[in-house]
Amino acid sequence: MKIGVSTYSLFRPIHAGEITVLEAIEKIAEMGGEHVEIVPVGYTLTDNPELVDQIVAKAKEVGIEISNYAIYANFGVDSDEEVANEIERVKKEVDIAARLGVKLMRHDVAGRKDTSIKQFTSEVARLADACRQIADYAAQYGITTSLENHGYYIQASDRVQTLVQAVDRSNFKTTLDVGNFMCVDEDPVVAVQKNLPFASIVHIKDFYLRPASQDPGEGWFKTASGNYLRGAISGHGDINLRESIRAIKEFGYDGYLSIEFEGMEDAYQGTRIGIENVKRIWNEI
Repeated sequence: MKIGVSTYSLFRPIHAGEITVLEAIEKIAEMGGEHVEIVPVGYTLTDNPELVDQIVAKAKEVGIEISNYAIYANFGVDSDEEVANEIERVKKEVDIAARLGVKLMRHDVAGRKDTSIKQFTSEVARLADACRQIADYAAQYGITTSLENHGYYIQASDRVQTLVQAVDRSNFKTTLDVGNFMCVDEDPVVAVQKNLPFASIVHIKDFYLRPASQDPGEGWFKTASGNYLRGAISGHGDINLRESIRAIKEFGYDGYLSIEFEGMEDAYQGTRIGIENVKRIWNEI
């Protein structure tokens, strides 16, 4: 098991131009991260092979692994032509993952304003077919692709399982985010236990939670049922993170744990403390 960081945790300084992704990798290593997950938000790797090679070289220089490549995708579009175009675009991203040397890649699947179970069941076969094509393409590189439980539409543990099982490929799994289940008002510990058998990589995230009747104001967003969430430093929030980590450890998971910080605190401080907390909790259990 290795504890590291998603570059998304340092999105704010990267987006503000304070640091580059290469400098982010250096900082993650300095904080004690054992791996880095590449999430190209605030920069792009598409048609930029030089930067891809620089990322590989930087990770090697500072002595950490590149664990996963995570990108945006949306197969929940209205025409077969749009789906086909998106599949071809994502295949090119798989080529980038291969150039990074990773064996894990997360791609989004679909986003919808209508997040109902009726909408989901009406198109799950088409979504599964798109994911299957990507997984089959990635197999030539020995890459396992995955969907993450986020975006409200395919976020609940049962919907994630439904899609993974519909794709029916050994190299298609889920990026299991222990915090994101709370966005659809699901008990995070129970949901983690349900989806651990399908996990290729685990995100560690924490949230503060307030009920719908107590609007806390600026900085919070609503869950599917109208409760309020705000990103927290891992170990500081209202998620029972210790029990989720206990479930992960007792299951025998021995892959990557990736800190994903989304709080209002300083990004460097929030990420560093999160790493320290998760390492401490893992060792205490």
